[in-house]
Amino acid sequence: MLAPWCEGVTAEPVVTRLGAEAAAAWARVTPVTRNGTLVVALDRDRAELARFARRATGHQSCDTRDVEPDLPRRQGLIFPDEAHLDPRRALADLQAALAAEGITIEQAEATPEDLSGTVVDARGLSAAQPGLRGVRGEMVVLHAPDIRLSRPVRLLHPRYPIYLVPREGGLFMLGATQLESASRAPVSARSVLELLSAAYALDPRFAEASVVELGADLRPAFADNVPRITVRGRVLHLNGLFRHGYLMAPVLARQAADYLLTGTRGELLHED
Repeated sequence: MLAPWCEGVTAEPVVTRLGAEAAAAWARVTPVTRNGTLVVALDRDRAELARFARRATGHQSCDTRDVEPDLPRRQGLIFPDEAHLDPRRALADLQAALAAEGITIEQAEATPEDLSGTVVDARGLSAAQPGLRGVRGEMVVLHAPDIRLSRPVRLLHPRYPIYLVPREGGLFMLGATQLESASRAPVSARSVLELLSAAYALDPRFAEASVVELGADLRPAFADNVPRITVRGRVLHLNGLFRHGYLMAPVLARQAADYLLTGTRGELLHED
């Protein structure tokens, strides 16, 4: 999801401001769907929707049936300027775009010390940077070909935001938990139950969906959950993207390139 205004409810203002560049940046290499984001809440959590509306910008009140006719009728918020993409296709398209420029990608076990010249280190938690922590996230991929959505739907939840992102072929990515844990264990039963219960509450037809995939991993994050470029000698560490990987990667890459080519110090750059 490329959702800077939704993320701005809990993220630092810099995430919304710089993340607004992401949709245009990704659209240069991969298909980006710009249908906005729909935010809804269950009846019992209606106060959460009002609280979300007060803290967010860039939205309008709506009836869910007016923007997503396939969903049960509820009051919601539409963020018309937000977008989404398929992350796996985006990476494949990015690799193809680099190959067209004569840039190859090789996989190897290495650390910055093993390499000569200027090194960009984007290894996440493997970089073991001071102050970096892991935030666990879990997700489910569902196949529900009878349900049609044209944009991501966020369901407000007391513990963490739950979102449903449509993909091609009747697939939906349902995520994601946000746990202060460094565990890379498989998805927990509790998380699966909470995620699937949320999908069912959003639309009971998800009870008939097929579970295609379960996934869990760690998001690297600093204390303020804002990514940064740390310059340490000849190494640039790009890290700490938290849950904003696709949202903040374009601006992080641009500021790193500006520094390497012209010496410009962007606001995400820190020198160690």
